[in-house]
Parts: sequence; structure tokens; C-alpha cells
Amino acid sequence: MTTTAKQAREAFGDRLRNLRKDAGLTGRQLAELAGWPGSKVSKIEYGRQAPTDDDLRVWCIHTRSADQVPDLIATLRNVEAAYLEWRRMRLPHRQKQSVAVAERTNLIRSFELLLVPGLLQTPPYAEAILRRVLSFYDGPNDDIGASLAARLERQQVLYRGNHRFYFILSEQVLHTRVGTADLMVEQMDRLLTAMSLPRVALGIIPADHEYLAPTNNFVMYDDREVRVETVSAELTITQPAEIALYDKSFQTLRAQAVHGADARAMIAAAMSR
Repeated sequence: MTTTAKQAREAFGDRLRNLRKDAGLTGRQLAELAGWPGSKVSKIEYGRQAPTDDDLRVWCIHTRSADQVPDLIATLRNVEAAYLEWRRMRLPHRQKQSVAVAERTNLIRSFELLLVPGLLQTPPYAEAILRRVLSFYDGPNDDIGASLAARLERQQVLYRGNHRFYFILSEQVLHTRVGTADLMVEQMDRLLTAMSLPRVALGIIPADHEYLAPTNNFVMYDDREVRVETVSAELTITQPAEIALYDKSFQTLRAQAVHGADARAMIAAAMSR
């Protein structure tokens, strides 16, 4: 288990411990009420044993906190499955997972600070990014073809079904150089084309915008989950309270972004440069 995952499990145990203490129960008393071995409560509270969904329901019944069951279950799943190290996950598999998630989503909202979102990348732009990523993580070169094919397959979600998309880009995305100047011009033209799609909205946040909310790259799949990429791992967030924060951040960013003709003018200016 990574240090981050271990800390997350311990923090989850602390939360359960506080519920028990608020109910005025000792660990032994809770174990007796639940019909568990005497050591189970302490193992869960110190992160040495992962509780099941049923364990959480029983915990909440006896600590008079049944209203917290849905949030606790979502948090548990986040702790157990959210932290996925890049080096342990081959990129083609990662791309195919994204396809499956996108297919069952009605509204996909994305915010990017530096790069064009994967769904809007041209094949040469996507290939250049993938080569950099595989090189950084010392991945095998033979992953390039499969990873690129999976990424391009994922883009088909733009044209089928009833999915809707809202992309917000930092202006820096238009100026982060990936490959040659010709490649970048082609990519900017792709953004202009995407803006004409009936179910796609695209906004660009000017470089001189006011700082109003903390943020980072993220993709929201309905109000079901959020995916966040860090240098070392991808986080899948499913806890409702955390998803609400990303929704608040997205709404703030959307209000600061320019759309329509103003956004097209910014892209055209980048193409000219």
C-alpha cells in the first residue's frame, strides 16, 4: 500500500472512531453490540483492517449515525480503489477504462490547465503526449500504438449517444507547445471544429483572470465521480462532499471563461502566433 493510501485508510478509521466516541461506546462495547471479535473495532479504527459495507451499516446503527452510511460507503470505496499508481497501470488499459466510464455518463465536464483534453486531441498531438508520458514513466515503447488507438476510440463518445460535454481550458493550453508549429496549428483548428459540435461547450479562461477558487486538472462524470491526475497517480473521487467541491470549482471557472466568438478569437490568435 502506498503511503498516501495508508494515510487515507487511517484517516477513515479516525472518522469511525469519532462516531463511536460520540455515541459514548468503548471499542469492546461496540464489538459486543455488533457480535464481532473484540479486536475488530481497533483494527478498523487503526487502518489495519478494511470494513465491508455491511460493517459500516452495523457501525452506524450502534453509534446512532445511520444518516452517514451513504457518505461512509462512498468514502470507503474511494480509499480502497481511488489511488492508482501510473507505473502499475499500462496506458492502453487506462484508456479503455476511460472509454467505459464515458459511455455511461450523460454530462462530462473537464478542466485543463496545460494540455488539450484527450477527447479533443488530434492523433499527432495525442501521440506526442503519449510518447512524453511513456518516456517519463519509463514505459515500453510498444505501448504507443495501443495507447493511441485506445485514446482515439475514446473520442468516438463525442459523436454517439446522448452525451454532453463542457470543456474549460486555461489560456495556457493554447500556448503549451506540443511537437511542431504545424502540429499545434492543426490542434487549434481541431478545437474550432469541436466548438461547432451540437453537444459540446468550450470556454477559455483568459490568462489575466482573477484567482477565485483552488483548482487542478479534473474530469467530472455526471455527479457520480471525479478523476484527478497527479504526477504519481490518478485519483478517482466518489465521496459526495468532495464531488460537490469540484462542482463548485467548475461553476466558478465557467463564470470566468469566455465562450463563442471570444473563445474562437483567442484560438485564432494562438494559431497566428
